[in-house]
Amino acid sequence: MAQKPNSIVHVEFHSNAPEKTKSFLKNVFGWKFEDMPEMNYSTFTPPSSPGGGLQQAENMPAGVLDYILSTDIENTLRKITSSGGNIVMPKAEIPGMGWFAVFQDPTGITLALYQAAPPAKPAKAATRKTAKRATGGRKKSSKRSR
Repeated sequence: MAQKPNSIVHVEFHSNAPEKTKSFLKNVFGWKFEDMPEMNYSTFTPPSSPGGGLQQAENMPAGVLDYILSTDIENTLRKITSSGGNIVMPKAEIPGMGWFAVFQDPTGITLALYQAAPPAKPAKAATRKTAKRATGGRKKSSKRSR
């Protein structure tokens, strides 16, 4: 099922002991983890969506951060501030994936936004004109057997 805008699409655990948390979640719930050493991050896959990630609690206190899908992160951030929310981390790129930002609602609940990068455009197929130029404009002759 496709993820719909304004839905929770990613859950992130910030842990003071990520390996211990990972082991606990594997043993108790059977979740599968995939390490991303270049990002010091692990993703997890539970039996149903949303999946998420696990990382060392550094810029955020230990806890859970839910990501909400946005189709226009800048516009959503403007709505957040005009509705009394506070931007904790401005829009930042997740290389090759999209962008995120962290905010608090007026009561202090911390949430995040996620906007996916547009899909890569496939390379254009050669047009007839290009193909004709590549063959020098020659027509293929076909000889019929009689």
